[in-house]
Amino acid sequence: MRELFPKAQALGVLVNPQNPRAAADLASVRTAAGTFGIETYPANASAKSDFEAAFVAFQSKHVDALIILGDPLASRERKDLAEMSLRQAVPAMYFAREFPQAGGLISYGASSPDAYRQAGRYVGRILQGERPGDLPVLQPTRFELVINLKTAKALSLTVPPSLLALADEVIE
Repeated sequence: MRELFPKAQALGVLVNPQNPRAAADLASVRTAAGTFGIETYPANASAKSDFEAAFVAFQSKHVDALIILGDPLASRERKDLAEMSLRQAVPAMYFAREFPQAGGLISYGASSPDAYRQAGRYVGRILQGERPGDLPVLQPTRFELVINLKTAKALSLTVPPSLLALADEVIE
């Protein structure tokens, strides 16, 4: 997000407070943003009906961009979130490639196919007799950057060539 918006000073963060990871994820975003002197403005949304109020809050804080934290609710409502971001003319970064595919601007997150492969290997090891408690905890090893240029154009944004070169997928 910093490379796409080098002058950003205010970052909205959509958070589902019912998600057990929400507090830790928000703390990580705040820490990262703080290193660049960027203010973060979280807004809670634990139901689809909370999105409109969250976007009104972002607008009142004059955020330069949004980060949508990973959450099943956000995943399920990705098309609506992408449309709201576009309608409010506020660029948003998401956690999964399905968001830019649904019209969102940009995503950076763990590769779902890679995670499923890792899970399959775990299942195979368990079926071969290994005890689940003896298996190591795995972290994602492959991350994907996906950029939707059509959305960037609709937001009047120019995506730097350096960012396009890093992208795993560019949607035109």
